Amino acid sequence: MTPQHSERGLILAPQGRDATVAQAMLGEAGLPGAIAHSVPELVALLAEGAGFALVTEEALAGADLNPLAAWIQDQPEWSDFPFVLLTQRGGGLERNPEATRYLQVLGNVTFLERPFHPTTLVSFARSAVRGRRRQYEARARLEELHQLATGLEQRVEERTAEHRVAVAQLHEAQKLETLGQLTGGVAHDFNNLLTPIMGALDMLRRKYGDQDARSARLIDNALQSADRARTLVQRLLGFARRQTLETKALDVGGLIDGMRDLIASSVGPEIELRIRHEADLPAATADPNQLELAILNLCVNARDAMDGNGTLTIVADEVAFGPGSQPRLTPGLYVRLSVIDTGCGMDAETLARAVEPFYSTKETGRGTGLGLSMVHGLAAQLGGGFALSSEPGQGTRADLYLKVADAKVARGPAERRQPPLLANGRALSVLLVDDEDLVRIGTAEMIRDLGHEVTHASGGAEALARLEAGLRPDVVITDYKMPRMDGAELAKRVRDTLSDVPILLITGYTGTTENTHHLPRLPKPFGQAEIAAALAALVEPDDKVVRLPGRRRP
Repeated sequence: MTPQHSERGLILAPQGRDATVAQAMLGEAGLPGAIAHSVPELVALLAEGAGFALVTEEALAGADLNPLAAWIQDQPEWSDFPFVLLTQRGGGLERNPEATRYLQVLGNVTFLERPFHPTTLVSFARSAVRGRRRQYEARARLEELHQLATGLEQRVEERTAEHRVAVAQLHEAQKLETLGQLTGGVAHDFNNLLTPIMGALDMLRRKYGDQDARSARLIDNALQSADRARTLVQRLLGFARRQTLETKALDVGGLIDGMRDLIASSVGPEIELRIRHEADLPAATADPNQLELAILNLCVNARDAMDGNGTLTIVADEVAFGPGSQPRLTPGLYVRLSVIDTGCGMDAETLARAVEPFYSTKETGRGTGLGLSMVHGLAAQLGGGFALSSEPGQGTRADLYLKVADAKVARGPAERRQPPLLANGRALSVLLVDDEDLVRIGTAEMIRDLGHEVTHASGGAEALARLEAGLRPDVVITDYKMPRMDGAELAKRVRDTLSDVPILLITGYTGTTENTHHLPRLPKPFGQAEIAAALAALVEPDDKVVRLPGRRRP
């Protein structure tokens, strides 16, 4: 393998300009690409080295796949080469029998159904490269193991055992990375769909809720369903590690004490609840809202495992980890939050799959199968860990590890002022930029309904053209994930010419956003009250992050 080719993307798309367009998309994202014109040429390029392969379904149809299958079969044990297969509309496994054949041939394959957003393609490609890098790291570790195995039989056996563990952990990490990328992409699309739905329902309730009681109930029910969908999306993002956390030094003992009544009412009166924590427990780094949700999820799972009768114990203590300890965490001090039940327990097979999203042993209608996966994703995003231990008939122990915070717990936070519906009662000139038509149109209508003027653009280039033509808005609102020019780059270009114009970033999921920390952010989906509060905060800012008021029901 040639080192300079180790992370390039190979493109097999023989029809029209598909290959050239795909190569250009990847190139704009900083991913090098090489085009193959046939399956044999693809195999030859694979032998030289690559990070992933992007293949269209029609390129494989009718082709002799034996050379490609032989190359995949002959991969070294550390390698599980990733493929991204572009299928036609309706090309999922359940509707496309050919897709099953490609799954059997290609092995590590992710299906991307056309048409798709360019951002989605880039996201899939980057995820594949990250997985390939882990394989290269595993190769380095395996080579080191082989070098250290000098001939002593005992040492060879020990290194072989370590090798098996490393390969198993690699495959598990690859599986979770793929599942996380997939769920994150789905959640992003759902956020874009929910935003215009919630906005339209908000405006309908304001205009007609007082006129017709039956319509008000129907609209309110729809808004409650939208809120439940938003919660489900946040859990998906929690597993995918793409929600923005507001971490701080947190008194974990005080938090679980404050949740006692909520937990007791959630698990029921037949379950005995015990809460213990050390008096001098140090502060932990966590997001309090997400941590409360994680604890509640663990307690509800414990309740179901005990079938409504047993003992639920919640313990918080301080633990220290050194190199090579289990679970594998960065050496240091942690606050361990344990939820222990006396329920039915889990066998080895169930325990191995417990954190997979949508996996559940409960009957249909009881739970989404996202509770434990959300906790797992939250722990990883906070730099901690999550571990389950269980045996049939012996109950289950869930341990959530949180890093000890450097700072002390803040006491007595100041009460925040709720912003008015209309910022200072005056009309604003707003430039709205979003590449999704439904989101852009729905958001524009919400803002106009508040009494403001809106000029909208479908991308960064169009927005800059309007500014160059003389548009001088009071506020710029832009989506983050857009093709060719994202919201962070657009904000930088706007600030070069209009340094005093407030800029609001709206986003379904942001992933890694170090370059946007200076911008106020409004998460999708949002309703009319949320966008009104965000506009008010821009006119009279008192924080860098827009904090939304709770949704109120009539």
